[in-house]
Amino acid sequence: MRNAKLIIMIEGAIIAGVCVALSYIPLNTANAAFDISLGLIPLGVFALRRGAPAGLAAGLVWGVLLIVFGKAYILTIPQVLLEYPVAFAFGGLGGLFSGRLKRLLEARGHMAVSAHIFVTVVFAGIVSAVGRWFFHFWAGVIFWGSYAPPGTSPYLYSFVMNGASALANAAVLAVLLSVIVRTAPRVFKISDI
Repeated sequence: MRNAKLIIMIEGAIIAGVCVALSYIPLNTANAAFDISLGLIPLGVFALRRGAPAGLAAGLVWGVLLIVFGKAYILTIPQVLLEYPVAFAFGGLGGLFSGRLKRLLEARGHMAVSAHIFVTVVFAGIVSAVGRWFFHFWAGVIFWGSYAPPGTSPYLYSFVMNGASALANAAVLAVLLSVIVRTAPRVFKISDI
């Protein structure tokens, strides 16, 4: 059992490192509030493979590493903590669907199972993206609201900017997780340790 936990921790650390490396691929627009986060892809696979606690932990490490490597936009300590360790941790929330996905993959020979697998990974992608951007939304309201155009509510401004990122990332993650589960389902299965 101790060996299994160590393997999960090592795998999570590697995933967090890959997520950081992917953050160096410039997919940001002129507005820093809107971005496609490629790191959500390996984090999503890891979370579905190992479950929500492991996904949350790897996301947390990813957020901390972004601060350490100077990739974080820092206004205040509470802002950086909310937008990086907390928000990035919740990018691993799709791991809530891990057990369901594994059961469906084991029952793959049945006719209707493929549709359920597809729906499961799509929901996992949506939950991961929305989980992360929920915290970015509140950070936008609390800390970045003063940057809203004059006369614009900070709630509306944050909802539009962070909502657009959440939708784009949910779509990208859902599509790519669907492709991965269709072409390489064994990635989500864990062999006995």
